[in-house]
Amino acid sequence: MSRQYDYIFWDLDGTIMDTFEGISAGLQYALAFFGIRETDESIIRTFIGPPLRDSIPQRYALDRYQTEVAVEKYREFYEDGGMFLCRPYPGVVKVLEKLKKQGYRQIVTSSKPEVMCRKILEKFKLTDFFDAIVGASLDGKIDTKQEVLEEAFRRMSLNDRSRVVLIGDTKYDAQGARLAGIACIGITYGFGSRQDFCEYEPAAVFDSIEEAEGYINKN
Repeated sequence: MSRQYDYIFWDLDGTIMDTFEGISAGLQYALAFFGIRETDESIIRTFIGPPLRDSIPQRYALDRYQTEVAVEKYREFYEDGGMFLCRPYPGVVKVLEKLKKQGYRQIVTSSKPEVMCRKILEKFKLTDFFDAIVGASLDGKIDTKQEVLEEAFRRMSLNDRSRVVLIGDTKYDAQGARLAGIACIGITYGFGSRQDFCEYEPAAVFDSIEEAEGYINKN
């Protein structure tokens, strides 16, 4: 029986990995440089998904230069070990293994800098599940979800986008998928909510990764 999807694009933060601890600590470290103290978890969660260059000045009175400094401070903390304050979500590794054995091509597509994505996946011995790891570039040329997805298409020499589905946890994933012309499966155990996906008409939304895997294998 033919299947609808051959390529599965995976978001990283909030989908494969629970990275809240490291992101929260890194953001607080960066903001503290400017004398800003942020302890509201609901606010911190809004920074997970979009590029920090966009989200920081929307929330705090930092100009363009200060925002770049904040991003560098965040990366300083992250590269000094903060990136490893994370863990795979329950069930994700088994699903990755199952889908790989079934012949799906799996690609990480994250707005997190690619070098950090790779280090995290290497640390947790997950790189072998993926055909490519694609993330944002440090120079900002590849930054948004759509730009990351377009880079993934280029690297995989992928022309038929109807064979691709993105699994992600926030509206930024759903928005990026729509702009890139691919299907999106939303999951709610990460940093977004079911309501976040409504505007972007995802293929489906599930509360667990096992449900998402079941949907992929039925289509």
